[in-house]
Amino acid sequence: MSPDDHTTGHDIVVVGASAGGVEALRKITARLPADLPASVFVVLHVPAIATSVLPAILERVGDLPAAHAEDEGQIERGRIYVAPPDHHLLLQSGIMRVNRGPRENGYRPAIDPTFRTAAATYGSRVVGVILSGVLDDGTAGLATVKTHGGRALVQDPADALYPMMPTSAIHAAEPDLVAPAEELADMIVHLAHEAVPATMAPTDDPLLNEEEYSAIDRAASDRPQPGSPSGFVCPDCGGALWEMEDDTGLLRFRCRTGHAYSIESLAAEQTETVETALWAALRALEERAAMARRMAGRLHGRGSKRSAARFEAQADAAVQQALVIREALTHITPLTEPAGQAR
Repeated sequence: MSPDDHTTGHDIVVVGASAGGVEALRKITARLPADLPASVFVVLHVPAIATSVLPAILERVGDLPAAHAEDEGQIERGRIYVAPPDHHLLLQSGIMRVNRGPRENGYRPAIDPTFRTAAATYGSRVVGVILSGVLDDGTAGLATVKTHGGRALVQDPADALYPMMPTSAIHAAEPDLVAPAEELADMIVHLAHEAVPATMAPTDDPLLNEEEYSAIDRAASDRPQPGSPSGFVCPDCGGALWEMEDDTGLLRFRCRTGHAYSIESLAAEQTETVETALWAALRALEERAAMARRMAGRLHGRGSKRSAARFEAQADAAVQQALVIREALTHITPLTEPAGQAR
């Protein structure tokens, strides 16, 4: 039965997980009954080249059939749909969209697009669930679920193998329940049977139009870029980033291509960019020193001692410069905000 046939409860359940999330997903799935009157959509951060066996894992531990989502596939109750590797999972009325749109928060699949399209399409019928993970993908999406009348559930950070993602969601989304994974499963079942009005959510928030902003052909769109110039560039493509606050008050960044970041994920990408650049500079200086010494050796062999000494001095200077960069590399730390601070 399609969720659009009639509404009896919170029948759209979106679940986001990252590092440490498989175990939590197993615990939740094991407690969901075969007659669950809801559709479950799972986004797990996985490498683009990975072969995902998550549907088989979830089927093995629970009673619900699970499969990778397919583009334009019909949504049916009592099933688990998993975002395929290297593809975003977006929800429309009665169907799923699966595409290789721009990465969000450094991930594809990303959690936020799934949550936001669920909120935009199904409003108060949505239950958003954030499980174990690092950084803050899913935080903005869960907050959007809340502001559009849905319910927000978060794994207790003490129960999560990696508490950063749940902690971020707790401080931004004011969840309805923070609990161990097993209790989240029980609440999902309860909410699936709790009557809710079949309301449609407003979609005036520019970030909610994920079919455009997460689509692979986003750059061809004539739609004006939302927000204002941030002064930063996109770590993925080098394009200008625009900044905006979504309807939950969270600061977001997007480039024209469609890559999107929270302030924490952008800071993490910038740290990686700095480290990569410094390692490249270190390698170049060490190679410069080696080349200068080789040239000095050849000049020594020809009796050109003055020229050889000049190259030896250049080699020594390159070594000293490399030492400075190596020292800087040992002191690079991620830019992170304390939990609960303004974003």
